[in-house]
Amino acid sequence: VRADLERSTFNIDIPANDRVLSFVELFQGRLNTFIVQGMERGHRYLPMVRQIFEEEGVPEELIYVPLVESAFKSNALSRASARGLWQFMPATGAEYGLRQTFFVDERSHPEKATRAAAKYLKALGRMFNGDWNLALASYNAGPGRVQRAVRQSGRNDFWSLTSTTRYLPRETRDYVPMIMAAILIARNPQLYGFEVGAVAPFAYETVSVPDAIDLKIVAEWSGVTLDDLRGLNPELRRTTTPRGPHDLRVPVGTAGTISRQLTSAESLFLHFTMHTVKR
Repeated sequence: VRADLERSTFNIDIPANDRVLSFVELFQGRLNTFIVQGMERGHRYLPMVRQIFEEEGVPEELIYVPLVESAFKSNALSRASARGLWQFMPATGAEYGLRQTFFVDERSHPEKATRAAAKYLKALGRMFNGDWNLALASYNAGPGRVQRAVRQSGRNDFWSLTSTTRYLPRETRDYVPMIMAAILIARNPQLYGFEVGAVAPFAYETVSVPDAIDLKIVAEWSGVTLDDLRGLNPELRRTTTPRGPHDLRVPVGTAGTISRQLTSAESLFLHFTMHTVKR
């Protein structure tokens, strides 16, 4: 690890302390399969994530945060109701423009959630004056809790702040060194003994669907399975598109066929009657 840190250039400070090293060992050992599978899934999304983070001016190393948060599963759902690659809680997702309705949950939308995560991380970085350790701790525990811990302790260094169990929960104390270990391994898997298979990037075309339609019909038009189509659109909560116009991701090479089918598909559009029920 120390040799890797000496010969590599990082935009954030990664120390070779015992807490970071212990998570490198954990990932190499008991969690090896979890990390390999997460990195393989990550290959689908990393080109898109890297581009968005570059556009937003967020350190490139943070593109690996989903390796710990969700193992790059777009529909990952935690017990606390955090969802998606970036594990947005409902309120934070809504604050950063991610719609959550009967039909869609954009916390699972790969591009929109990544854009929101970049903006959120950027805001946390500003809040803590470029201290990415405290910003990452805030991503896990919430900025209010970390700011309160800094005030109560009089310590504004993450490693000093978390040298005691008094101020932050164990999950947050472990979260930052865990992210650091994930960054080290994901940047250079072979150096750390990981064999990661190649996976094609997340590729698709987009079709504008004028109204709600059964995804099974669109899957038949495109010649793929329903699961394949839902995999391209993980934000859809139903087996239909939402009411009203919606941009649907479809397999590469099928957009023209589907668009032509939609021009004569008026009878196939679904109609919903929504009821508001009293408590």
